[in-house]
Amino acid sequence: MKDSKKLIVTHDGGFHADDAFAVAALLLHLDGNADVVRSRNPKIIESGDFVVDVGGVYYAERNRFDHHQTGGAGMRENKIPYAAFGLVWKKFGATISGSAEIAVRIEGKLVHPIDAWDNGMQLGSYDDTPAFPYFLQNVVFAFEPTWNEKIRSLDSGFEEARRFASALLAREIILAKDVLVGEKLVLGAYEKAEDKRLIILDEKYEWEEILVGKPEPLFVILPDLRGDVEKWRAYAVRALPHSFTTRKPFPKEWAGLRDGELARASGVPDAVFCHNKLFTVAALTKEGAISLARKALAS
Repeated sequence: MKDSKKLIVTHDGGFHADDAFAVAALLLHLDGNADVVRSRNPKIIESGDFVVDVGGVYYAERNRFDHHQTGGAGMRENKIPYAAFGLVWKKFGATISGSAEIAVRIEGKLVHPIDAWDNGMQLGSYDDTPAFPYFLQNVVFAFEPTWNEKIRSLDSGFEEARRFASALLAREIILAKDVLVGEKLVLGAYEKAEDKRLIILDEKYEWEEILVGKPEPLFVILPDLRGDVEKWRAYAVRALPHSFTTRKPFPKEWAGLRDGELARASGVPDAVFCHNKLFTVAALTKEGAISLARKALAS
C-alpha cells in the first residue's frame, strides 16, 4: 500500500519552466503520489510537504525550495544561480534518475538553462542573429492563457505545462541512460579502429561528445533507421561540439545529389543522398557508406 499522499505547494498566478519542472521532478520522485496546490497563502505553504518557488526559504532538510529571498539560494561553480528546479534536482536528482552520473548529465543539459533563465542570466548573445531562438521557457509560456481566452485558467495551463515537463524529464532520463551506455561502446569502437579517421558503429549511438574530443576522427559510419528502407550513413565529425563546421566535409561536387547522380559522381553504386551542406551522405549498405567515407578521405 502506498503511503498517504504528499502535498506539493508552489505559487499561483503566472508560471515559468522553473516551477513547472520543479513540480514535475517531485512528482517523479514521489511516483505521482502527491497533490499539487498553487497558492501564496502562508498557511497553505506551511502545510506543504514540499514547497517550491514560493515561501522565501531554502531549507533542503524540510523540503523548502525557494530562491527569491534576499541573497538567493546559492550559486554553482559555473556562476549559474540555483532556481527551484535546480534546488529540487540537487537533492533528489540522483534518486529520480537512478544514479549520480545520470543526474549530472540532466543537470548540465536541462537544469542549468532553466535555472539561468529564471534568474535573469542570459547564456548567449543573440543581438545579431536573424531569428531569436525559441527556448524551453517559450514552450512553457505557450500554456498560459492569452488575454482573449476567458475560460482558460492559469491553474489548468500550469497543469498542462507540468504534464509536458514530466514527460520531457522522463524522456531525458531515458536518453541520458542510453547515451551513457552508447558512449562507452563508441569509445570501444574508437579504440579498436585501425584507421582512427574512420569510426564504424553497429548502432545509432550518440557519438558526438566522445569523438569530437578525439583528434583523429573525420567520419563516422552508422545505421540509419529512419524511413521504410534501411540505409547507412556517414557523418563528418564536427570541429567543435556545438559547431556546424566539420573537420573535413564530403566532396563539394556531391552536394545535393541523389540516387543515380550521386552514384555516378561518387563511383559508389548504392549511394543515395548527400546533404547540401556536405556533413552527411547515405547509401543502401554499410559497405556503400564506408566507400563514400573512404573516397572523401582521399579527396
